[in-house]
Amino acid sequence: MPAKSKKQQMAAGAALSAKRGERSKASLRGASRSMAESMTQSELRKVASTKRKGLPKRAAKKRK
Repeated sequence: MPAKSKKQQMAAGAALSAKRGERSKASLRGASRSMAESMTQSELRKVASTKRKGLPKRAAKKRK
């Protein structure tokens, strides 16, 4: 599952580093914290490894 935006890719990278023990889990905020709790390490690796070129800075909001 590739990332949909640069922010999502960066949050996944932060969550992955916390899962690996390279960063404290207390330092995570917002999306990265919820990703670390809800996703496995292999899922985070797939999202974090997405190339940033061509991705929007933020994902577009869904319309109702």
